[in-house]
Amino acid sequence: MVSWLATTERIFRPIAQWAKVVLTRLLWILSVGGGPFIATAGSHVVLLDRGWRFHRHDPPDLPCQLAYDHPVVMSQFGQELRARSQSPPIDSKGSDRPLVLLRPWILPSANPWIADLARHYVPPDRPVDCVIPCAALEYNDGNWEWVDLPHDWAIEGPFDMDGRNVSGEMGRLPSPGVGWYRKRFELPAVEAGRRVFLEVEGAMAYAAVWLNGHLVGGWPYGYATWRLDLTRWIRFGHENVLAIRLENPPESSRWYPGAGLYRNVRLILAQPVRVDHWGIFVTTPRVERSCADVQIRVTLANDTSVAEPVTVQVSLHVAGDEGQPVGPPVSRSVPVSAMIDSGTRTSVVLAAKLKNPRLWGPPPTQRPHRYVAVTTVMGPHGIRDRQYTVFGVRRVEWHPDWGLILNGEQVPIRGVNLHHDHGALGAAFHPAAARRQLEILRRLGCNAIRTAHNPPAPGLLELTDQMGFLVLNEIFDCWERRKTPHDFHRIFPDWHEADLRAFIRRDRNHPSVLLWSIGNEVGEQYTGDAGALVAERLYRIAKEEDPTRPITSALNWAKPDMPLPAVLDVIGLNYQGEGIRDTEPYAHLKGIRTPPQYQAFHERFPNKVILSTETAAAVSTRGAYLFPVTSHKSAPVQDGDGGNRELGYVSAYELYTAEFGSSPDKVFAALDSHPFVAGEFVWSGFDYLGEPTPYPRSRSSYFGIIDLAGFPKDRYYLYQSRWRPDLPMVHILPHWTWPERVGQVTPVHVFTTGDEVELFLNGRSLGRKRKEPGTYRLRWDDVVYEPGVLRAVAYRQGQAWASAKVRTAGEAARLDATADRKTIRADGRDLAFVEVQVTDASGTLVPRAFHRIRFTLDGPGQIAGTDNGDPTDLDPFPSPSRRAFHGRCLVIVRSQRGCSGLIRLTASADGLVPVALTIRSRSCVLP
Repeated sequence: MVSWLATTERIFRPIAQWAKVVLTRLLWILSVGGGPFIATAGSHVVLLDRGWRFHRHDPPDLPCQLAYDHPVVMSQFGQELRARSQSPPIDSKGSDRPLVLLRPWILPSANPWIADLARHYVPPDRPVDCVIPCAALEYNDGNWEWVDLPHDWAIEGPFDMDGRNVSGEMGRLPSPGVGWYRKRFELPAVEAGRRVFLEVEGAMAYAAVWLNGHLVGGWPYGYATWRLDLTRWIRFGHENVLAIRLENPPESSRWYPGAGLYRNVRLILAQPVRVDHWGIFVTTPRVERSCADVQIRVTLANDTSVAEPVTVQVSLHVAGDEGQPVGPPVSRSVPVSAMIDSGTRTSVVLAAKLKNPRLWGPPPTQRPHRYVAVTTVMGPHGIRDRQYTVFGVRRVEWHPDWGLILNGEQVPIRGVNLHHDHGALGAAFHPAAARRQLEILRRLGCNAIRTAHNPPAPGLLELTDQMGFLVLNEIFDCWERRKTPHDFHRIFPDWHEADLRAFIRRDRNHPSVLLWSIGNEVGEQYTGDAGALVAERLYRIAKEEDPTRPITSALNWAKPDMPLPAVLDVIGLNYQGEGIRDTEPYAHLKGIRTPPQYQAFHERFPNKVILSTETAAAVSTRGAYLFPVTSHKSAPVQDGDGGNRELGYVSAYELYTAEFGSSPDKVFAALDSHPFVAGEFVWSGFDYLGEPTPYPRSRSSYFGIIDLAGFPKDRYYLYQSRWRPDLPMVHILPHWTWPERVGQVTPVHVFTTGDEVELFLNGRSLGRKRKEPGTYRLRWDDVVYEPGVLRAVAYRQGQAWASAKVRTAGEAARLDATADRKTIRADGRDLAFVEVQVTDASGTLVPRAFHRIRFTLDGPGQIAGTDNGDPTDLDPFPSPSRRAFHGRCLVIVRSQRGCSGLIRLTASADGLVPVALTIRSRSCVLP
């Protein structure tokens, strides 16, 4: 009996202990408040998205003034300022409290990314010379605001109407200044012995992190993803508190930067022997239709006090829609053994073969198939770590005469530049918002994204992998020479290596990333050999991290005979390809004049690919047609000639540009006459917050093919007619509701994938026109307006191809509404975008309707924001009412966490029949 009891105890005690650990960890996850939870054999990951406390500005009880480095201040007149030690911090308001600079304690956070050990930063041997009450565990933050992440503290406004504190360049929103975040959490005692890391995907900017009152480190660059080791200060089995201070300098950006913890934040509990941070690099050195060689380089870390032998093996699986392994392994590597010395990093290389690989490529001619590499690290006592790496198999060739050859197919790059904001949602990253943007671009025919001009959210690259978009991944807008007084140039000398290595190591397994950009229009173009030396250093670092992809930098001034272009693998041209201020309508303008440069660069670098990293810079306001209309195919916008400064609108005839820009028509002609160019990235895909050229009083840009609310401009259909040549389509502009223009000439333009169009007005033919070589739109510039119906019939090779009509709208009568999704997840993060239109009684859009629309919501959801695409609209984005702009308006609905059911949204306006629709919020697995 004693023997039987002993045997039973030996069997069930480990099971009971295991169950206790699992239950403890589950309770910990629930108490921390985050999700999704990712548990592997070696690590636990918890998304810290809920239950943060937030305080705008430094708390009044702070006994010192804090700054990363010598602080910055903006003059009363917004003039350029230099950072000076005697200037007060931007939140100090004349305080005489002692100044504490955090830079010496922050710089060592860069050490893991600096290759030369002799250049590592030595942390001070003393704590910060100031007690920080709000970083302490016992601090009472009860009067701080509750927030969930991602959080952009500035997007709620208010807008700075007169631009005294924040100009239109930065979106007139209150992003400059200081903000504090605090998060309480507890780690179970059973986790003692693990390494604990904080991972931040993006924090704007100059982050400093305290744990339980100890300054752990930080990171200045607001777009970077970074990790800190919290292990030394963690209290297992007790409450802990994170405190994160952010400081956004004024005049630090040329567009709206956002503010706060605007991307995901995680806790990672890892084994002391594990795969190192971003320590897996998957490449496919040989890809054939029948077989692909897969190479996996794994960097291992040992933070114990003794050496440990490990065995590493990788299995390859087909990836599901969310990147999860599906089914049994399709290939395995041969196991590789290694001895990891104490306190060191060791790399091993494994190989596997894929038979008949499913290739990754862009639709519509290819499919973005993906695989998952499951890397298992075995130690003497079992599994030490297991990591999942999503990758794609594709054969990439860059040819100087044919451009991009992907999986044996020539793929013209039809790309757009994207800034990082989501309009009314600000800089906070929302997967649903990013997916909506990409879906709108997919319908356009776009196949590529340039991440202008900074590292994107990791979630964006997950979507581009999944959806099959090509990505030019860019890191810096400036190097040592500044563009604004307080931009990245202030920290470039200290941080460029750490930022660049971390950026590439984070993103190098994404199959959508085809090339790296190390800079955009950098000032070093103007400094000859000195600037080229900076480029060479960045180039070497990038190649050390990833030798498989080419490197470019976007050049808006450097010419073929200058030293900087010679450093690059791919010549990236901003506007120079089609020429800058080189035609008659631009002759009166001041500024550089550049004749078209495609041929000159091709002759100087016959073995290099040439790619237009920015084209066009056309400007327009959706639905705003201004008269008269230029007879030129490209013209700079001027007051009274395509622009109305008083209204803040630019004509939607899509012929007008910034002073340095070109219309799409001019760009298309330049590309067609130089077929060796690999393609283009249009500036820009969407309007974005800030940089409101040509009218600085506005809140947002005019450059987008699509407006800030996500409504296509007429330009959308011009690009669609080029990028989707097999789509039967025809588009007419302008709208046809002009009661004040009866009897006046009102030009009509038509975009089509056909080769001929016949235009009818009230059944009368106005003639049939053919698209000749170098013609990308058909123009009827002498049409005399009369109310009724305009109809265009397009032909292709003599056969009817497509037709469209626009009709004169009647009086506004009712509202219509359409949601992009009828069902969303009840996770508190998912979104539905509802487009509302003002129509007449027959359902025709009323294109000159500006009614104020009110939104009410019943059920488990909330209004996350409203917009209308009007760059001059300074109503706060969270407002539950919004003026329609040319008949359209947008409302964004967010689900309520853990609450499923029907969300009923009602839109109403004075004198109009209201509309209501229902969105289902469905339950999902929550941590």
